Amino acid sequence: MNPKEKIDKLIADNPDWRGDTLAKIRKIILEVNPDIIEEWKWRGAPVWSLDGIICVGNIFKKQVKLVFMNGTSLYDPDKLFNAGLGGNKWRAIDFHEGEAIKEKSLKNLVSSAINYNLANKKK
Repeated sequence: MNPKEKIDKLIADNPDWRGDTLAKIRKIILEVNPDIIEEWKWRGAPVWSLDGIICVGNIFKKQVKLVFMNGTSLYDPDKLFNAGLGGNKWRAIDFHEGEAIKEKSLKNLVSSAINYNLANKKK
């Protein structure tokens, strides 16, 4: 299976709120830029990248986690980051059952991650 199919399968294998949440997150991410690439890494994690990794998503028992690899360098005015706040580089958003996704804020964060990747692209 290619990465898109693997992500589709992960969502289908979780037919509860977690699969729905990951599907919504995925749709939001892909709407930001048509050049975003979907990948499958680290033994089963959806990865979205453009000139470097933007973020990694995954489904856990009680949350859907979205990890931004360079989260400490990203502008987060709406304070979406709620996990991994003690790390040196990455920041995460844990989505829990019943929580609304702040679509505009998430799109802004994804755009910020893309801009970070472009600015720090190795030449």
